[in-house]
Amino acid sequence: MHIQSPLILLVGLVLVSKNLLGSVDYYAPHPFGTQSEYALGADEVTSGKWWVSPEGEPAREKSFRDWICARPREKALAFAIYTQNAGTLKLTAQCFPLLPEEPKEATLELLIGGKWEKVQQASVVYPGWSLHFRIDGWDSSKDVQYRVRLGELSTYEGLIRKDPTDKKSIVLASMSCNSPADKPRYARTQMVANLLEHDPDLLFFAGDQNYIHDEPTYGWLMFGVQFGKVMKDRPTICIPDDHDVGHPNLWGESGKKAIGRDFDGGYLYPASFVNMVQRQQCWSLPDPYDPEPVDQGITVYYTDLTLGGISFAILEDRKFKSTWHPNPDAAGKTLLGVRQLTFLDDWTRDWSGAKMKVVLSQTPFVAHASYSGQIVRRIKKDHDANGWPADRRNEAVRALRRARATHICGDQHLGAVVKHGIDTFRDGPYSFTSPALVNTIWGRWWWPENEQAGGGEPIESGLPWVGDYLDAFDNPFTMIAYANPQYVDNEELRRLKSRPNRGDGYALIRFETDTGDARFECWPRFADLSKGDAAQFEGWPVTINTHDNDAREPYAYLPEIELPSSNMVVELTNLDTGELIYCYRHDTNRFKAPVFDTGTYTLRAGLEIAKSVMLEAIKVN
Repeated sequence: MHIQSPLILLVGLVLVSKNLLGSVDYYAPHPFGTQSEYALGADEVTSGKWWVSPEGEPAREKSFRDWICARPREKALAFAIYTQNAGTLKLTAQCFPLLPEEPKEATLELLIGGKWEKVQQASVVYPGWSLHFRIDGWDSSKDVQYRVRLGELSTYEGLIRKDPTDKKSIVLASMSCNSPADKPRYARTQMVANLLEHDPDLLFFAGDQNYIHDEPTYGWLMFGVQFGKVMKDRPTICIPDDHDVGHPNLWGESGKKAIGRDFDGGYLYPASFVNMVQRQQCWSLPDPYDPEPVDQGITVYYTDLTLGGISFAILEDRKFKSTWHPNPDAAGKTLLGVRQLTFLDDWTRDWSGAKMKVVLSQTPFVAHASYSGQIVRRIKKDHDANGWPADRRNEAVRALRRARATHICGDQHLGAVVKHGIDTFRDGPYSFTSPALVNTIWGRWWWPENEQAGGGEPIESGLPWVGDYLDAFDNPFTMIAYANPQYVDNEELRRLKSRPNRGDGYALIRFETDTGDARFECWPRFADLSKGDAAQFEGWPVTINTHDNDAREPYAYLPEIELPSSNMVVELTNLDTGELIYCYRHDTNRFKAPVFDTGTYTLRAGLEIAKSVMLEAIKVN
C-alpha cells in the first residue's frame, strides 16, 4: 500500500468485513455451550446480559463485572495490537463488552496527507468482543498513524511503525507471566514507563497474559488496559500459554479433548473457547505457516515474522506436546511435532530480508528450575518445561542450531540465560528466559543441590552457580545468569505483595544485525533506569554472538570456495542421510565449510535462498 495514493488504497480493498462467525447473537448466554462445567462457566462476565449481576453472584465474579461496567463508554475500545510482515498489515482492536444499543461495527482509518481516510470496516466478533482488520499491499517504509472508530461511541489511536530496516540495533522486549495477584491490579505504571523509555522496536508477550482461567476476555481486557499504552505504537507478538487457555499446565496432545486432569493430556475447555483466546491474542500475527487445525478444530498460529533484518520464528511449544502422565516413558512422545519441525526446516532455508534468526516460544528447552512454588519444594522432574522428552528436546534444539538461532521465551518465573548442550556441553544455541512480569503466585529458583559452581571453562560472573550442569532429564546446559527471587515465607510473600523482591521484571534483547552480537538485559519490575546497567539484576547484561549458537567442533572442512559476494546464504546437506546440517548467512566471500562427521555433502549458496550448487557430493571419510 502506498499511503501517498488514497485512490490506490481504496480500490483494492474490501471495505466491509463480515463477522468471522457469521450472523451472531451478541447476547447469547453460555457461548461455549453447556455440555461441561468448563463450558458452562466460561466468560460469563462478558457474555449474555453482562451488565446485570445475577442474584447470588460470587464476590470474585462481581468484582470483575463491576470493573467492566464502570468502564466509561467513550473508552469501549480498549486497546489494539498489530504486526506487519511481507506487505500485509494485520490489526486486532479489542472492545469492552457492548450494550445492545451500541454499534457492532468499526472502521479503520489512516492519516493520509493530513486527513483521516476510512480504509476498512469490520464487525465485532462474539464471543470475545474483538475486531480484526487486514490490509494487503502494505507499504512498510513509512510510519502511519491509525485510528479505530466504533461509530460515534469510541475511538482508539496509535502508530503503525515502519519496518526499521535502517537500524543496526533492533530492540526486542520480552515479557510473560502477568499475575493479577497484585495491587494495583489494573496498572503497570512504572514498568510501562520504563518500556516507553527503552522504546523497543518489537514487543513479545510469551504467554500467561491472563491467569483468570474461566474469564479470559476479562483477563485479556485487564492485560490490554495495563500495557495498551506501549502496545498501540509498535508491533506486538502475543502467544498464549497454559493459563491463557484455562490450564495450570498444558500438554496439548495435538488438540485432543482432555478427559480429566490437565496432566492427562489435551484441552479441558471447549475448542471454541480455545479458539476465541487464540483469535484475541494471535489473529494479528502473520498468517500461519500451515493453517490446518488440530484435533477438535483447534486453530494453529505458528508462523514467522521479519522485522529490521531479523527473522523471528513463532512456535507453539504446548499444542503438540505429549503428556507424561500416566507413563513418563519418553518413547513415542513428541514435543514440537512433525508439522512445526517441517516449518522450522523451511524457515531455516529461507533468509529473505534476514541477517539473523530468532525463535520465540513459551518455555525453555531445559528444566533448569530447582525449586518451584516454595524454596523448600525441590523439583524432581519438571515435565512442564521443554527439557522433556529429552530426545525430542534435542531434535528441537538442533533445529535452532542449524539456523544459528537464538531462543527467547518466558513461562518459568525465573529469568535465566543458558547455553544449550546437545551432544556435549556448550555445542548448542543460547536461550534467554524472561522473568515473570509479576511474580506473586509461583516463584522458581535455580539452586543446585551441591551449591557448587558448574564445570567447564569458568564464566565471569558475580553469581555463584554458573557453569556446566545436567538438568533432571540429563540434558546438558550451561547456566550463565539467573535472577532468583529473594526468598520470604508464604505469609510474608502475601503481606509484601508490592515489594520489588520477587525476581519479577522483563527482558530486553539488543540485536546488532551487522555484527551478530546480542545483548541480553534483565530489568527488575521497579528498576530505576537512571542508574543504567547497575539497575539490572545481578549477572546482567550478558553479551553473546549469535554465530556461537552453533558451537560444534568441526570434524573436517570442505575445500575453500569463493562465493559470488559477501553475506550470502550457505547451506550444507548430508546426502547420505538427507539431513540439513546448517543454513546461515556468511559474512565474507570466502567460505570453508565445516563438517561434523563422515558422509557425502553438497554445499549450496544464494542471496536469500541457497539454490546454486557450489560443491556437489563431496565425500568426507
